[in-house]
Amino acid sequence: MEGPPMDLGLLLALDALLTEGSVTKAAERMNLSPPAMSRTLARIREAVGDPILVRAGRGMVPTPRAEAMRERVRSLVAEAQTLLRPDHVDLPALERRFTVRSGSAGFLAAPLLAELRARAPRVALRFVGEGSETVDALRDNHIDLDIGVIGPMGPEVRVQTLYRERFVGVVRAGHPLLAGPVTAERFAACGHAGASRRGKERGPVDEALAALGLERRVDLVTPDVPAALSAAVQSDLVATVPQGAARHAMALGMPVTFFALPVETPLVAVAQAWHPRQDGDPAHRFLRETVLAVARRLSAEPGPPAA
Repeated sequence: MEGPPMDLGLLLALDALLTEGSVTKAAERMNLSPPAMSRTLARIREAVGDPILVRAGRGMVPTPRAEAMRERVRSLVAEAQTLLRPDHVDLPALERRFTVRSGSAGFLAAPLLAELRARAPRVALRFVGEGSETVDALRDNHIDLDIGVIGPMGPEVRVQTLYRERFVGVVRAGHPLLAGPVTAERFAACGHAGASRRGKERGPVDEALAALGLERRVDLVTPDVPAALSAAVQSDLVATVPQGAARHAMALGMPVTFFALPVETPLVAVAQAWHPRQDGDPAHRFLRETVLAVARRLSAEPGPPAA
């Protein structure tokens, strides 16, 4: 005997509740009032036979049953949204704000927005700073794309290489290092600035110097490349940054000079990452294709075939 028909709206509400961990925030996400969301939560509890969310201090936390359901619920909702989404998009009429996590916002933002708006004049961009490289922000739909040197993010994430480039040294105009050949010894003797979203002080440059019996002193680590370039302009620090960023800084009129590193370092792959739920979204596909075209145009070297 068949049971009562299932209200699929409860699945959407459950996903919102498990993602937000708050009746009030879930209500905002679903465009409902908090009392209406509270009533929906009561219906979900009755249907599932579990409290789903319980009080913990001033907030609410999911029950073990809810935690076990979280990924399955999110996957089902994403699949349903993909099935009901049109396979084309009217770009001139598209109104959407894309959120991108990247440390290259200073160099990528304006060209990317211009390219997007050439075909979709009503779109907007919101860049957020780099932080944790976990997949959570992509999975929870807090960001549309993650752009940068992408670390391990798990098999569920799509990753596409945008281009590969080398790191170069950058110094202010008139820096003493420019008075003679940039040897490994003179390079290592300078104070250095680096950029790392995770605050790392050592990397391939240090390994290459160590192979020559040399060691540099890293005096400043910044969370992104523009901050490292700014430090180089205002001091005698040598910044080590991607060549494309250095070339762009000079094109903007920053009083800097860049040079080939006196040690060999591997090429770095700059990529974009997204959650597979976005694969079937034509607007998101338009964003990815535009990012690929703009990034390769701005890169120091021609990009390789898409990965």
